[in-house]
Amino acid sequence: MKKVKVVQIGIRHEHAAGKMQSLRSLSHIFDIAGVVDEKDFARNATYIGNESMLVTPFEGLPRLTLDEALELPGLEGVLVEVPNLDLVPVAMKCLEKKLPMHMDKPGCPDLAEFKKLLEGCAEKKIPFQMGFMYRGNPAMNKLKELHISGVLGTLLELEMDMCHDYGGPEYQEYIAALPGGVMYNLGCHDFDFIVSLLGAPQKVTSFCKNSCGSANGRAVNNTMAVLEYKEALVSVRVNCLKGKGSAYRRLMAAGTNGVFELVPVERFDGRELVAVLDLKEGRGGFEKGKNLLSFGVQTDRYAQQLEDFAKLIKGEIENPYTAEHDCLTHKVLLAAANLREYSQE
Repeated sequence: MKKVKVVQIGIRHEHAAGKMQSLRSLSHIFDIAGVVDEKDFARNATYIGNESMLVTPFEGLPRLTLDEALELPGLEGVLVEVPNLDLVPVAMKCLEKKLPMHMDKPGCPDLAEFKKLLEGCAEKKIPFQMGFMYRGNPAMNKLKELHISGVLGTLLELEMDMCHDYGGPEYQEYIAALPGGVMYNLGCHDFDFIVSLLGAPQKVTSFCKNSCGSANGRAVNNTMAVLEYKEALVSVRVNCLKGKGSAYRRLMAAGTNGVFELVPVERFDGRELVAVLDLKEGRGGFEKGKNLLSFGVQTDRYAQQLEDFAKLIKGEIENPYTAEHDCLTHKVLLAAANLREYSQE
């Protein structure tokens, strides 16, 4: 099988090291032609939790300039992993070269600029994939199936939590430099899932606070958004001060026939990922009462999505996430981060 020739542009996005580790684990699919260190052209805030992550995942790979990468003979795709606020400008350069791209999250604070990128890829039929980390989560994909099949009945409540407490003062300074703060940085993962599950909300209400005086009061670090649907109310909480928050990231969906709960929403500690499905009445092959759903041991957050990226490049599959979906997800995010009024139009 012919491998797909790719380069990774950027090593300083929060997901850049993990993305490269996943790419290298898929050496039977990808030919990694090199990596670009964006230090010479990236303009915006970064957070590097461990300096070794700028080196170890990329050892042995050719180091390229951005121009060298974009002009590489036979290049079939790029992974854009530069800092958040540099993502769209770099992706536009890839669009000019008609290169299929996997671009990490989120879009950009200017919705029009993000739409320009999406529309450009659609018009030129260039595969474009957003790097939202829950798209390959088996438990969350199972909830989509349960909702579609009506196992939970009419969905009334959905609660999601993307909280953590890592990074210390350096992370608070990083969040202070991002428009929309931690909601903008991390809430996008939740909204990608919510929009794929429920579609467009009728209304989005944002709550954005600075807590604990972090970064001299500048960090938007304790946030919440409420999305209103015809039947359901959805809440998303994102803060970066919650003690042991990562271990208690939560997804709860409740309907007229029961509850689905997943805590934590992912785990890479060698233990099985397990959700609870508690039903008022047996339905869809599940018994009345508590059903434990095991999804096995997770080993790689990004592999499934990157495998799909290779298939998109080869024309083997249609993108299950349309430009319209990505645009709607971003509209919801910007409203939740108090950066733009939400409109269904």
